Amino acid sequence: MEKKLPDCPVETTLMLISDRWKVLIIRDLMGGTKRFGELKKSIGSISQKVLTSNLRSMEESGLVSRKVYPEVPPRVEYTLTDTGYSLKPVLDAMVAWGTEYKKKL
Repeated sequence: MEKKLPDCPVETTLMLISDRWKVLIIRDLMGGTKRFGELKKSIGSISQKVLTSNLRSMEESGLVSRKVYPEVPPRVEYTLTDTGYSLKPVLDAMVAWGTEYKKKL
């Protein structure tokens, strides 16, 4: 069953990345594929439960792909999809805005 998206494109974007953790996950995956533990460490104070929940949500939205390797212990890697990578200009704009804002303070 397909999700009903808002009419407003800004609202659609916010629906996908409005959680602060999702933006940080995207930021960290822009550099390439990462394992769960690497993401948890690079993001910092996020709990395992919250990271798992956000990654699942992002996978359902088509922003992240998950690859499980049949090993013991299991190895799982996360990568941005093309749709996820298409958010780069949005993150770049956030970096530029945040940098300018910090200069004004």
